[in-house]
Amino acid sequence: MSIQKNIFLRYSHVEFQYFYSLSKMMSVFKIFLFKAFLCLVPLTLSSQSSVVQVVENSPKDWVLLVDGKPFYIKGAGGETELKKVVEAGGNTIRTWGTENAESVLDAAHELGIKVMLGLWVQHERHGFDYNNIAKVNSQLERFRDEVIKYKDHPALLIWCVGNEYELNYSNEKVWTAVNDIAKMIQEEDSNHPVATVTAGTNAEKLKFVKEELTDIDIYGINTYADVVNVKGVLDRGEYDKPYMITEWGPTGHWEIEKTIWGSSIEQNSTEKAHSYLTRYSDNIDPYKSMCIGSFAFLWGQKQEYTSTWYGLFGENGMPTEAIDVLQFCWTNEYPENRAPSIEKIIFNNSEDIKNLILAPATTYNVEVVANDLNGDILNIKWELYPESTDLKTGGDVEGKPPIIPGKIKGVHSTDIDLKTPRNEGRYRLFVFIDDGEKLAYANIPFYVDPSLSTSNSILFKKQKLKPYEN
Repeated sequence: MSIQKNIFLRYSHVEFQYFYSLSKMMSVFKIFLFKAFLCLVPLTLSSQSSVVQVVENSPKDWVLLVDGKPFYIKGAGGETELKKVVEAGGNTIRTWGTENAESVLDAAHELGIKVMLGLWVQHERHGFDYNNIAKVNSQLERFRDEVIKYKDHPALLIWCVGNEYELNYSNEKVWTAVNDIAKMIQEEDSNHPVATVTAGTNAEKLKFVKEELTDIDIYGINTYADVVNVKGVLDRGEYDKPYMITEWGPTGHWEIEKTIWGSSIEQNSTEKAHSYLTRYSDNIDPYKSMCIGSFAFLWGQKQEYTSTWYGLFGENGMPTEAIDVLQFCWTNEYPENRAPSIEKIIFNNSEDIKNLILAPATTYNVEVVANDLNGDILNIKWELYPESTDLKTGGDVEGKPPIIPGKIKGVHSTDIDLKTPRNEGRYRLFVFIDDGEKLAYANIPFYVDPSLSTSNSILFKKQKLKPYEN
């Protein structure tokens, strides 16, 4: 080998070693930086996470603190239209599960509001067996993963273990399972309180809450017309922990007046708005020493008995008058643009529309009287449906019945001619009124009776009808 070649090879070897060493050092340095970043991420999130506490100032005087500052929940139950929650003066939303938790938490944080994050405890009425220890433990461990995953998110306010799991139940072991989940959360997350929710409350339920749910910090109650009785039940049961009204709103379809054939008579959107106002001012706001806040139901829209019963928004996405009222409750101010209101419906020159039994294939006149405080031009639409038969319990998913076309003359006017269907049965006529931004609605149930053959026959007295299980 020549001297020149040997020198070249040695030089090349040295150069290779140098660059190899440098490359190795850079790789090690990159790995170090990456590991350092991973170590810092939880610290960063933790520093952003709020410390939430429920503190007893004196006997039966509780306050929710977020980073040491009092926080009264002005909440909405739902995961959509979060910007409108903020616009209305709300500060918290509620979820029932964690399916979209990350995106919901992120969106809430961006808007500066908090989240009561639900953990969906399985229901016995859906087939879950609380005697099956393996399934119960699996549920708990799945929730542990969820808690660890989201406990440091800055938008998290409260964990909510379950919703109405005691509805139509028989196995009392569900209470133990719920408390075990709450105890696990207390161990994994010391920065956020734990709540649970029952379907209304009474002496029996309160007994289980007090005696079995010892690791629950806050008692959540879903209640509608019965919200007037909640404080009395808690006082008689000597309940001394904080509570929330976790669902509230219009009178429920199971608690309202019914027609003589068994159909529930729904309040119109204006009547519901009044219910929100009175129930908040009379049964929620006065009890702030024990009630740390509430969640209006439903911040969204769903088919439950009807397509309009519980949603604060219409199917078209427009907010209703009840949201105007909620803004007043939360801020003491109404929005500049107010939703249209419903004054009345007139059926064949009569305002008595509670028990309409009509002849088949017969035309009747129907009129709606509506108002708009802003003087806006109103858009009107009428729709006819058979009464829903897909009725479930506890808010389970229901299907909407198909629309019946071709029975309404003047579908976009305040005054229509309705031709009743030929087939006997239960029906419901809807009217929707909007100003381009906000929605009002009303509906009336009626029964088509083939025994009535006289044109324009209307009966308001009790008839012998086919049995109807509501």
